[in-house]
Amino acid sequence: MRSYVKRVKQKAEKLSKEQVLSLLEDVVDENENLFSVLESLSTGLLIIDDDYRLLRYNTIAESWLPFSERLEDILGTENAIWEYVEDEDVSNFLRNCMEKNTTNCSEDFSTVTSGGSVRFLTVTISPLITEGELNGKVILVRDITEKKNQDILLHRMENLANLTNLAAGMAHEIKNPLGAISIHIQLIQKALAKARENDDKLPAPKFVEDHIDIVNEEIEHLNKLVMDFLLAVRPVKAQLQLKEPDKLVENLVSFFKPEFNREGIEVIFKSSESGKRILLDEKLFRDVIMNISQNSLAAIKSKYIGDRIGAKFCISNSVRENKFIITIADNGCGMSEETLAKIFEPYYTTKANGTGLGMTMVYKIIKEFSGEIIVDSKEGEGTAFTITFPIPQKDTKLLTSESR
Repeated sequence: MRSYVKRVKQKAEKLSKEQVLSLLEDVVDENENLFSVLESLSTGLLIIDDDYRLLRYNTIAESWLPFSERLEDILGTENAIWEYVEDEDVSNFLRNCMEKNTTNCSEDFSTVTSGGSVRFLTVTISPLITEGELNGKVILVRDITEKKNQDILLHRMENLANLTNLAAGMAHEIKNPLGAISIHIQLIQKALAKARENDDKLPAPKFVEDHIDIVNEEIEHLNKLVMDFLLAVRPVKAQLQLKEPDKLVENLVSFFKPEFNREGIEVIFKSSESGKRILLDEKLFRDVIMNISQNSLAAIKSKYIGDRIGAKFCISNSVRENKFIITIADNGCGMSEETLAKIFEPYYTTKANGTGLGMTMVYKIIKEFSGEIIVDSKEGEGTAFTITFPIPQKDTKLLTSESR
C-alpha cells in the first residue's frame, strides 16, 4: 500500500477529483487497519519522537503503566513522556535513556496496582526506523506477572520437599520432653498409690510439686517446638518486588552498626554502586541479613573475650555475570566441619537456647527469592556467607542513535 501511495503521489497533479477521493479512502482504510492492529496487540505500545514526546499509543499501554494524565491529552504536548509516568523507577529509566540517547535497552519493573496487587512489567525501548533512517523510538510494555508468579510457585513446590526432613526432625525433638513428662507422671502415680496404701498419707508437699513443675516445663518446651515447627513449614508469603539491595543493606548496616561498635567490633560496608534491582520481599530480606549478622556478632564475642582489637564484620556487595552477590564475613570463632555441614538443617544448633530453625528460615527465604547461599568457615578464623541473587533483566547492549 505504501508503494502504491508513493506512485500516486508522484502523479497527484494529473489525478481527477474522483481519483483523489478514492485515494484518500484507501489511505483512511489503511490507517484504520493499522489502528486495529495496534489495539489488538497484547503488548503496550508508545511511539515517541527523539525528544520522547508522544506520537501514538495503544490502549493497553495506558492500562499497564500509571500515568498522571490521559495519554489522549498528552498527545501533541511539548513535554517528554517520562514526565507523565507516575512510577518513579520507570520514569527514571525513560529519562536516563533519553539523556544518554540510548536505544535497544530493556529493564524489568514491579508496580503496585490500585487494588494493592503487584504487577511485573518489562519495558523495552527500540528504534523506530522509517525508510532506513532513525525516526524516533518505540516503547514496548509487556506484562510478565504470570511468568513471575509461575516461577515463584515452582520454588514454593520445591521447598515443600523439605517437609519430610522437618517432620523427622520434629518427631525426634518431641521424644525427649514426652519421655520426661511420662517419667515424672509415673513417679507421681507411684507416690499417690503408696499414699493410699499408707492411710492416704501424702508425701512431702514439695515432692509432687517438683514433678509437676518439671512436667509444666516440658509442656512449655513442647509448645515452643510445635510453634517453631509451624513457622518452619509454613510457606514463605513473600511479596516480591524489584528493590535495590545496596540501599536496603546500607540501611540495615546503619541500624545494627552502633550495637557492634559498642562491643568494640569494626563494621565495614561496601556497596556495589551498580543501581541494580532484584526481586525480593523487603521484610524477609531484612530477616536474612539480621539473622546472619547476629550470628556473626555471637561468633566474634565468643572468640574475642575482653579485648576486641582487630574484630571485624564486613558486608560487601558486587555484581558479576548478571548476578547480585552479597558477601557477609566475620573473623569470629568460625565453625567446625560438622557444624558447617549441618548449618541449614532444621533443629541443628550450637546455642544453648537456640531453636535450630534460624538458618533454616534464612535458607528458605533465599530460595524463595530464587537465590543461592554458600558458607565458608574455618574454626578459629571466621565465617563468610555468600548469597547470590539473579538480576531479573540484564540490560542489553546500549546503542546510541549516532552509532546506527
